[in-house]
Amino acid sequence: MLNYLWCAMILAGIFVAAFTGRMPDVTNAALDSSKEAVTVCLAMLGLVSMWTGLMKVAEKSGLITGMSRRLAPLLRFLFPGLPAKSKALHYIATNLIANALGLGWAATPAGLKAMEELQRLNPRKDTASAPMCMFMIINMSSLQIVTVSVLAYRAQYGSANPSEIIGPGLAATIITTIVGVVYARLREGRNTGGGRCGK
Repeated sequence: MLNYLWCAMILAGIFVAAFTGRMPDVTNAALDSSKEAVTVCLAMLGLVSMWTGLMKVAEKSGLITGMSRRLAPLLRFLFPGLPAKSKALHYIATNLIANALGLGWAATPAGLKAMEELQRLNPRKDTASAPMCMFMIINMSSLQIVTVSVLAYRAQYGSANPSEIIGPGLAATIITTIVGVVYARLREGRNTGGGRCGK
């Protein structure tokens, strides 16, 4: 659906430019945007490489495992139906840690693995289980202590103080996470039939 929307907007822009005599502006904008996209990608490359590398070092050194243990009480509260030694809990913890550091690209593989494990434990394969819904909501609310990608974009575009977004970002993601968890618990309590998400 989004592909159709983007296509429609691009065609509409070209159509309007053609009838208002501004086709050169469209061409210049396309060239400038392409150049800017490459510049932003190169600026992000170093940052992404550094943080992803640090995550790998943290994983190999056992830091992620240690942090996962510290998250165990919280995970038991959020996912009471999961077995204590389930691999899903390890992947969920890794995903939460990566998201907290603003590393969405590093959090994605762990999130996919977590969903695979949760699906394996799901007795009804055609319906999302309550733990799957809870994890999806927490993942989408994405509690972030450091918003790395936003910092990089702000620095790239010449912000005088790129890090000033950290406080508001942390407050916003804390609120959305709390609201999401409360909503998921309320939905889980309302629904009958063994902890399903509902529709």
